[in-house]
Amino acid sequence: MNWEQVRGNWNQMKGEVKQQWGKLTDDDLTFVEGSRDKLVGRVQERYGVEKDEAERQLQDWESRH
Repeated sequence: MNWEQVRGNWNQMKGEVKQQWGKLTDDDLTFVEGSRDKLVGRVQERYGVEKDEAERQLQDWESRH
């Protein structure tokens, strides 16, 4: 699944995102609104990782969906 599909189905994808990154709140997911860059930023904030690590995690997640 590419990111355009994720963005288009954001309401359905939020549950899967929350399974992967359980520290993200509902407010975080509302803020992200399907934006890949915003999701990377929130993963960085909540998990205290560098941008490269957040990007890697997101790429791994994308490859599974």
